[in-house]
Amino acid sequence: MGVAIRRADRNDRELVVRVLDEAFQGDPVSGWVFPGEEHRRATHHRLMAAFADTVLAEGRIDLVEDGTACALWLPVPAAPVAEPAAPAGAADAAGDEAETLRQEVDPENGRVELIARLMAEAHPADRAHEYLWMIGVVPGHQGRGLGTALIRPVLERCDREGLPAYLEASSPRSVPLYERLGFAALDRTLDLPDGPRMWPMWREPRG
Repeated sequence: MGVAIRRADRNDRELVVRVLDEAFQGDPVSGWVFPGEEHRRATHHRLMAAFADTVLAEGRIDLVEDGTACALWLPVPAAPVAEPAAPAGAADAAGDEAETLRQEVDPENGRVELIARLMAEAHPADRAHEYLWMIGVVPGHQGRGLGTALIRPVLERCDREGLPAYLEASSPRSVPLYERLGFAALDRTLDLPDGPRMWPMWREPRG
């Protein structure tokens, strides 16, 4: 039996935020960004809302019809050929965005800003690609193939259009899932200070 999937719009914002909040409460990276269960439960949803707003404006969110899972995708263009001052300018822009995110989500929590900076620095910039920013399945519905059902149609489009795809796996148990879908870990990990490891992964289009 197939999984009914549709593209989310602004009317689905609160549902998407709730799915992501529930799905990532126990995630190692979320636990590092928001140490302390009480604080995480009170604040984590603000970060998920910021992510959802960005993707609703600039990318696409695919949502399982029954509201149990969603995937956030952003199209990332290739970086322009750098002028001598361009790398510093790009770094400044990323830093400004990270600082704004912290102010919006949890102003006293430097880890919100730090993880945004680290992820931006690790993100490949030389080729246009689709970025799987987040994929969340609510507890109780994990392990049923919903993640694969959400990801596969976009990867099939990437194959047709000759586009690579990129993601960061936030837990070691998710790495094999992405490998089965054609992703391969890059030659570097993203190690959060005194925290968990993330695995940047890249997928070349299949002919």
